[in-house]
Amino acid sequence: MKKKIGIIGGFSLASTIHYYRTITDLYYERFKDYYYPEIFIHSLDFQYFTDLENERKTQEYITYIASSADALKKAGADFIIMAANSPHSVFEEVEKKSGLPIISIVDTAAKYAVENRLSKTLLTGIKYTMQSDFYSKGFKKAGLEVITPSEEHQNIINDIIFGELVIHKFLDESRKKFIEIINSYNVDGVILACTELPLLLNQSDTQIRLLNPSLLHCQAALQFSLNP
Repeated sequence: MKKKIGIIGGFSLASTIHYYRTITDLYYERFKDYYYPEIFIHSLDFQYFTDLENERKTQEYITYIASSADALKKAGADFIIMAANSPHSVFEEVEKKSGLPIISIVDTAAKYAVENRLSKTLLTGIKYTMQSDFYSKGFKKAGLEVITPSEEHQNIINDIIFGELVIHKFLDESRKKFIEIINSYNVDGVILACTELPLLLNQSDTQIRLLNPSLLHCQAALQFSLNP
């Protein structure tokens, strides 16, 4: 019996759609049938969620995310994934409140980095994620180093995400700008720690190893659902 997947989404529309599509596509690629795991999605208010991040209202932030986890639990989900990177800054607090297992995007990304010997990686995403320490702490446990872009580069990446990617705009000019930024750092790989970034850039665009946490997260969720 497959475990029922609960997805906390809404941050953003693009990432929520991407998670649902990726999990179902991964299932079909593997089994070539339509016996997909049951999936519940609870979509949060993206602007309110972002305001809480920007204003660093941590307790309200935790409570809001945990309320979504509670809604999914009541709907019948057996475990949860959060369809974004930034809410993992309060992963432990939300998991404790939820009463359900939550699969960590950071842990799945760190496991991949270890397996592929990516000892030093560049963290890219929204400013909240780049300026938080949950990725560096998670990777440090695995003996890995994470560095962040300069303030100027953070602003450029953040503007691309919020001004374009979350509303499905993928511009060649922004792709070239992003590639220039990541090429300016001496690292083994780049963490695309925003669900929308892999929609802008793929491995064929650069020689630097790209680490796609959202894909790894979806793979882990499907595997957990299929485990007895």
